[in-house]
Amino acid sequence: MSNIDPTVSIHPNALVEDGCKIGARTRVWAFAHVLSGAVIGNNCNICDHVFIESDVVIGNNVTIKCGVQVWDGINIGNNVFIGPNATFVNDKYPRSKQYPDEFIKTIVRDGASIGANATILGGLTIGKNAMIGAGAVVTNNVPANAIVTGNPARISGYVSTLPQINKTVIQSQVTEEADLKLTTRAKFIRLPFIPDLRGSLSFAEIGKNLPFEPKRYFIVFDVKSKEVRGEHAHRKLHQFLVCVKGSCAVVVDDGKHREEYLLDQPNFGIYLPPMTWGIQYKYTPDAVLLVLASDIYDPEDYIRDYDEFMALVSNK
Repeated sequence: MSNIDPTVSIHPNALVEDGCKIGARTRVWAFAHVLSGAVIGNNCNICDHVFIESDVVIGNNVTIKCGVQVWDGINIGNNVFIGPNATFVNDKYPRSKQYPDEFIKTIVRDGASIGANATILGGLTIGKNAMIGAGAVVTNNVPANAIVTGNPARISGYVSTLPQINKTVIQSQVTEEADLKLTTRAKFIRLPFIPDLRGSLSFAEIGKNLPFEPKRYFIVFDVKSKEVRGEHAHRKLHQFLVCVKGSCAVVVDDGKHREEYLLDQPNFGIYLPPMTWGIQYKYTPDAVLLVLASDIYDPEDYIRDYDEFMALVSNK
């Protein structure tokens, strides 16, 4: 046990094999079993009846509650919480007495939380600060900050997101002369609305209520209500989003603040400046989202990795 810090507390009824590495102030409770080769960081709490295999890396300040098995190939970041009886999978096609040359890797990023009895299929990445609901069956990668629930797990919200702004506040504060400035650099813009017996009309004018000259538009429709769109930022592109039919929720993230807004009227839109992480979800079945863009499509302008986005924001 030469790789175990002297400040580690190991219960007399725990089994910690020679050759593992355990950091300072970590506690290993009764009937836990840690195999040789496992790496556990500082100030962790390994509760009763936890089993940790050899090819496992666990970061600092991690809590693993009772009844969890952490199999080969699982990599857990810092400040992660894993609830009681959460289950990891590391073999897509298990057979008795048949072993793959290498078990598939599962990564749980820093700050993520996994609820009790959740199941995490192998080969997935759980994003930074994501939250997995109790009993969820996670079959796909989970983006950073996402809250997923259900079987199969779907995104139902985002952590640390300010609640949707009250519609009454929007209607009273947003006028054609004064846009509502959000906590982020985005803007909520009210467009002219002209009702008529023959039908209603709304429009936007460049330089007045449209803050840039569009060179492209695209329309998102026929989205299953539980699906998520966006999940990226742009380096230089400006965008203006209007839900011309139905409704959808828009999450706006500038790296410091995260807000969620409901687009449910064709005379209200959200302006997203460059270096703004945008997500659209909670589509109604009839939703039609119109997006105006300041330039033609350029795949090099996209930032699709949230960690990369945060690094670029921090550098600025």
